[in-house]
Amino acid sequence: MDLQVKDGWIEVIAGSMYAGKTEELLRRVRRIHYAKKTVLIFKPNIDNRYSNNEVVSHDNGRIQSNDIRNANEIYNYFGSVMPYAVAIDEVQFFGEEVIDVCETLADKGVRVIVAGLDKNFRGEPFGVMPELLARAEFVTKLDAICQVCGAPATRTQRMINGEPAHYDDPIIKVGAKEQYEARCRHCHIVLGKPNGKK
Repeated sequence: MDLQVKDGWIEVIAGSMYAGKTEELLRRVRRIHYAKKTVLIFKPNIDNRYSNNEVVSHDNGRIQSNDIRNANEIYNYFGSVMPYAVAIDEVQFFGEEVIDVCETLADKGVRVIVAGLDKNFRGEPFGVMPELLARAEFVTKLDAICQVCGAPATRTQRMINGEPAHYDDPIIKVGAKEQYEARCRHCHIVLGKPNGKK
């Protein structure tokens, strides 16, 4: 029997802040460029911490990107031929439409690479990430270093005026080192958690 490998799948890069998610996304994009294949890169336009129209890692790795409000806008960037790959950074900031976009592209033979926070500052699943993790063919889960004790950090600590954030604070608040730290399970603190929440 002659089996032919078909392109088209979803890869998710997940973890806390400062775990190297964007760095890994950029590494994969560079490898696609080296292979002389086409890749379109996207990020949500609310993420303008370091640049507009560039995906930027915390260590200042950069690559040109398309800033979009809604994942459905991705289709507007296609020509007559589908790209080999589509890469999306900070995917947790998109609504549920990004799930259908990723599935549709993968079904059409596109390699889809997404990177995002798997947990919000509360330590709870973040937006569309649980669904994307379940649907992906390939998952890379990265950790950082806890800024308190040095253990593997899998959570993102939000700080407000030097104090841990309150559970009722808004989920989405774009920021960097001035507001967020990588923390392990034991050093992660959320003030005012409802009873029964870990």
